[in-house]
Amino acid sequence: MATVEISKDTLQSTITDNDIVLIDFWASWCGPCKSFAPIYEKVSESFSDVVFGKVNTEEEQELAASFQIRSIPTLMIFREQIVIFSQAGMLPENALVELVGKAKELDMELVKREIAEQQEQAKQG
Repeated sequence: MATVEISKDTLQSTITDNDIVLIDFWASWCGPCKSFAPIYEKVSESFSDVVFGKVNTEEEQELAASFQIRSIPTLMIFREQIVIFSQAGMLPENALVELVGKAKELDMELVKREIAEQQEQAKQG
């Protein structure tokens, strides 16, 4: 699957309608973003069951601000509508492939239990 542009209007449906969504926050003036773009595009073609989205932070400033994006490129991964990864900086191709593989293997039941436990502790503390 090729990459898809994501806007504030399409973000929620993209995350809701897909199991795994990667989002690359970028800008046209950003050198590392330009270097990462072909890597991101190439890896997207290897995972037809994963959505690889791109958010242009210049055009979608409100969306970038809502995710507190302070440096670009920033890569974020959602799985079952939960942010499971967020990191600034570009990745080499092999690291991105490995990261997507780990996201697919992640035990989401365990993740949900851990989130519930943290929320319960926060209420008590």
